[in-house]
Amino acid sequence: MIHPASVSHLLAVRRRRTIAPQGRPRAAVLLALYGPDADPRLLYTVRSFQVEHHKGEISFPGGAIDPGDTTVEDAALREAFEEIGLAQQDVSVLGQLDDIVTISNFVVTPVVGRLARHPYDFTLHTREVARLLEVPLSHLLDPASVQSQALGPEKRIFPRFTFGADVIWGATARITHDFLDMLRQQLAPAVIPATAPAHDHSNR
Repeated sequence: MIHPASVSHLLAVRRRRTIAPQGRPRAAVLLALYGPDADPRLLYTVRSFQVEHHKGEISFPGGAIDPGDTTVEDAALREAFEEIGLAQQDVSVLGQLDDIVTISNFVVTPVVGRLARHPYDFTLHTREVARLLEVPLSHLLDPASVQSQALGPEKRIFPRFTFGADVIWGATARITHDFLDMLRQQLAPAVIPATAPAHDHSNR
């Protein structure tokens, strides 16, 4: 069992890596834990083909931090409401993961939260989101679900997750891998399977 209180504690006691923007735009995404504590799901969005960038790709709800956002949590929750109709009052924020830099040169802060109820009546902004993807943590923690993928001219190794016909890759896979690594390293070995081989987490 992966209880929200345990995840909140793990996020609170770890030393989080922050990255100075240095002129780069900032963004925030929401890793929403959803469903039963015995095997919660991680909520992803499948982007529509009407968006300007990353058509059809799998991502977390989120986007650029606006001047009106007081905190990165505010930004992540605002974007989640705009994209999938997830009300801010229905999310308990558990903490933040390490910042990453994406290939598009955004500094992204991942925010972890727990939804208050299940099932939830999501309302998709269909111009941006084609559908939701709910992946059980037990599946993501199974080493068979993750492979290594060489990307870019330098052939750096990054994680790549599969769930049926869906493929989670790029920054979303890196953030997922970071979250799972935190769970593996600090929760009971009997609960969490052995980790997959380490991946290159340099900027992408």
